[in-house]
Order: sequence, then structure tokens, then C-alpha cells
Amino acid sequence: MLSIIRDTIRKIPKGKVATYGDVAKAAGFPGSARQVVWALQKSRGLPWHRVLGAGGKIRLPGECGLEQRLRLETEGVAFRGGHVWMEKHQHKFPRVKARKRTRIPA
Repeated sequence: MLSIIRDTIRKIPKGKVATYGDVAKAAGFPGSARQVVWALQKSRGLPWHRVLGAGGKIRLPGECGLEQRLRLETEGVAFRGGHVWMEKHQHKFPRVKARKRTRIPA
């Protein structure tokens, strides 16, 4: 499950973003946004800054959130207030069938 989620995150191109829920759905695990967060926490080398909370909100606190915003702005992503301009920058994943969820070992 986590490797599929990581592969899905890698498909988000520069200048585009996706929500945690979008990534989960595109990976075939709708409703598994928390597992997307977990996959990001346990990985290195992913374009983590391109994954946002619902509505394009940066969910990381403090300096991490500022770094995320700066990385996105460097890629040309525009903000409207505290949110990414999703109509312009949201990545559209191809449709996928839902997969069967598996338990993540502790």
C-alpha cells in the first residue's frame, strides 16, 4: 500500500499539487488520506511539498509550512490567501479502481 502511495506522489509534476485525499484516491485507496501522511513521514526523496490538505491548505506547522510554501512558489504555484489556487494548480490523476486495503504493520 505505502509503495503504491509513494509511486502516486512521484507522479505529481512540478507546478502542480494534490491533496492527501486526491493521492489516496488516485492510488486506489479512497478514504486513506491518513496513510498518505504516514507514507510521507516514512519516506525520503518524495516531492512532499506538492501534497496539501483539503482545499489546498498547507497543514504543516511553523517553519516546515513556510518551507513548503516557498518550494511551491519556486515551482510557480500561486496562492490565494493561505491556500493554493487549486483551480489552476490541482493535478488531475487518471481514474483508478479502488484496491483492497491491507493492514500496515506497526
